[in-house]
Amino acid sequence: MARIAKKAQTVIEAAADQMDAVGASTNAEPTVVAASGMEIFVPLNKLKKSPRNARKTPHSEAIIEALAASIAVKGLLQNLVVEPELDAAGELTGSYFVTVGEGRRLAQLLRVKRKEIKKTEPVRCVIDTANDPHEISLDENVTREAMHPADQFEAFRELAENRGWGAEEIAARFGVTAHVVRQRLRLGAVSPKLLQVYRDGGLNLDQLMAFAITEDHRRQEQVFANLSHNREPWIIRRDLTKAHIPATDRRAIFVGPEEYTEAGGTILRDLFTEDRGGFYDDAALLDRLVTGKLERIGAEVQAEGWKWVSVHIDYPHAHGLRRAYPQPVELSEEDAAAYASVQEEYNRLSEEWDGADELPPETDERFGELEAEIERIDALRRAYDPDDIARGGVLVVLAHDGSGRIERGFIRPEDEKPEAEEAEDHASAATEDGEQDEDENRVSALDVEDEDAGDAGKPLSDLLVRDLTAHRTLGLRLALGEQPDMALIAVTHALAAQTFYRGSEAACLEIRPSSPHLGGHADGIEDTAPAKALADRHAGWQADMPRDVADLWGFIAALDQASVLALFAHCASLTVNAVKQPWERKPRAHETADRLATGLALDMTAHWTPTARSYFSRVTKAHIVAAVREAFSDEAADRITGLKKQPMAEAAEQLVAATGWLPALLRTERPAWLDAPEANAGAVLNAPTATDRDDTGTVEDGAAFNHAAE
Repeated sequence: MARIAKKAQTVIEAAADQMDAVGASTNAEPTVVAASGMEIFVPLNKLKKSPRNARKTPHSEAIIEALAASIAVKGLLQNLVVEPELDAAGELTGSYFVTVGEGRRLAQLLRVKRKEIKKTEPVRCVIDTANDPHEISLDENVTREAMHPADQFEAFRELAENRGWGAEEIAARFGVTAHVVRQRLRLGAVSPKLLQVYRDGGLNLDQLMAFAITEDHRRQEQVFANLSHNREPWIIRRDLTKAHIPATDRRAIFVGPEEYTEAGGTILRDLFTEDRGGFYDDAALLDRLVTGKLERIGAEVQAEGWKWVSVHIDYPHAHGLRRAYPQPVELSEEDAAAYASVQEEYNRLSEEWDGADELPPETDERFGELEAEIERIDALRRAYDPDDIARGGVLVVLAHDGSGRIERGFIRPEDEKPEAEEAEDHASAATEDGEQDEDENRVSALDVEDEDAGDAGKPLSDLLVRDLTAHRTLGLRLALGEQPDMALIAVTHALAAQTFYRGSEAACLEIRPSSPHLGGHADGIEDTAPAKALADRHAGWQADMPRDVADLWGFIAALDQASVLALFAHCASLTVNAVKQPWERKPRAHETADRLATGLALDMTAHWTPTARSYFSRVTKAHIVAAVREAFSDEAADRITGLKKQPMAEAAEQLVAATGWLPALLRTERPAWLDAPEANAGAVLNAPTATDRDDTGTVEDGAAFNHAAE
C-alpha cells in the first residue's frame, strides 16, 4: 500500500512539474483538447466554478472543513468532472470549469490558504464534453442517498473499537469536532435493538439521544419496554436516571467527581443536553464516601477533646440534647498584644489607601493576611468550658450547600452532672408539694395551724402566701403597664428564659412561646440558606446567654435598649406560624401574617426561587402559562403552551428566573404609608400611650390610631 501511494505521488509530482513547465512557456494554452472521458491532472489554480452548476446555495463552512480534512488524510477519493473554458472567440483559455466537485475544489483552496499545498497542486479530473453540464451537476446532487444516521453512528464506533482511534483523531480525519465524534460514538453504543427500532422509524433522533445517556443496554431496553404512548425525551432521561444522583446534589458536591470515580463510581454524562456535571450512578457508594469524609472531619474536631462525635448526612433535628455554647474569655497577653499590633497595621494601611480605586497586589494580599489573623484572634475570645468539652460532643452534618457543618457542645442526658439533676429534682419537688421547713419537712396548707403558736420563724401558711402574692401580682401588673421600658425587659426575659433554657420556669410572666417545627411541612426546608442564617443568629445569642438562668434578668437589664430590642425580636420571631393547614380554620391569623409581612416589607425573592422542582412541576399547566405570561410576556407564554408538562415547567424556570416573579401566596402587599410617608409617619409615631387614656380607660382618638396602623 505504501509503495502504491509513493508511486502515485511520484506520478502526481511529475504531472505537476509538466504543468508548471507548460504554464511557464510563452504560449501556455493547450492546443489540443483531451477526449471526453479522459482523466487528466489540472493545476488547482486553473479550475473555476462552473456558471452552469445547479447548486446555487453555497456549501457550508462545516462541509468544506470536513472535505479538507478528508482529502488531507485520504487524498482525493473522487475525480472532479470538468469542461474546458473557451474565450469569446471560441479558443481554449487553459482553464476548466468544475461541473461536478465544486465542494472538493473549495476544500483544496482552503488547504492552499492554510499553506498545506501549493496553488498549482495537480487535481485529478475527468473531461466531460458529451453531457450537459447543468444536467450532470443536478444529477450529482439529486441521484444520491445519504447513509442512515444509525449506520454512521455504528461506523464511527467500529473505527474507535477496531482501529483504536480516539475522538480527536477521528475528528481530524473527518473534519468535525471531537465533541461531535463523542456524540456519534455514544449513539453508536446504544443497544443494537434500539438502533434497529430507530432505523425502522420507531424512535426519532431526539429519543435515541435520550437513551444514550447510559451505555447499559439492559437498562435501555427495560425503559423502552415500559414506555407508554408518551415517549418524550425528558421522560426517557428521567426514567434512565431515576436511581442516580445528579451532580448538583449536596452529597455529590461534598465528595466531588474525582474522589467518587477513584472509589470505582461512574458518572453518567449526557452529551446532548446540559447535565450540570452528570449523574452519579451508585447512591450507596456516594453515601459511604460522604459518611467517610464526615467521619474524617469529625476525627479532627474530636481531637479538640470532645467526648464523642456523631456524623449524619441529614441533621438530626429531634436529637433532644441540651446544648452548651462557648463563653467569653480573656485573651492571653501574647494574643492581646498580637491583636493590637495587627489592628494597628490594618488601620494604618486603611488610612494610607483610603479612596484608592485599586490596590496593588502585594497590598491586597497583606490586607487578606491581616483580616485572617484578626478573625483567628477574635475566635479566641470565646471558648467552651473544659467540663462541657469533657462531657459533650459534636454533630458533624452535611450542609445544604454541600459543605461540612460542625455543631459543637451537645450534652447527652447520661452525661449531665448528677448534682444538677438533684438540684432540679429538689426544685421540682418543692414546686409540686409545697414549701419545706429548714429540716426539709413539707409544710402544706392542709396542716392544721395553731394560731396561738408564738414561733416567729415558722413559715407562713400556703393560704396566706397565696393571698399576699395575689395582691403583689396585681401591683406588678399595674406598675408594669405604666413602665414600657421595664415591660420590654420583662417580656424579653420571659421569652428568652423559655427559648434558651430547656425546662426553665424562671419567668413570672405567663407567656408561653411556641416554635412550630417546619421540617414536616416543607421537605428540606431546614437545610436551606435562610434556615442556616436563622440558626446562626440563634447560636450567636445562645453564646451570649449566662450559664445559669438565675443570672438572665441581670444580663438583659444590663443590655442597652437596642440589644434588648434585638433579643426581643429574635425570641418573638421564633414563634411566628403562618403555615396554612388544610384542616385549620384561622382566617384572622393568616390576615395578621399578611399584615406582618407588609409591616416588615418582606421580600421573598431573597429567600425562595421558583424552579421546576419547587413550584412549576407541582402546579397545572394553566398555572405555568399564567406565571410566564405575567412574569415575562404573552409571546413567551404562547410559545410554551403546546409543550408537555415537564418541558413546560423547565422552560418556565428559565424564563421566570431573573424576573423576580413570585406566586400570590409569597407576595407582600406594599405598605400604604410608603406612598405618603410624611402624612402617615407622624400618625404612627404619635400613637396613643397610657397617658392618652381618659377616665374610662379608653384610648382617645382610637379610630385615627387604628387607621394609621392598618
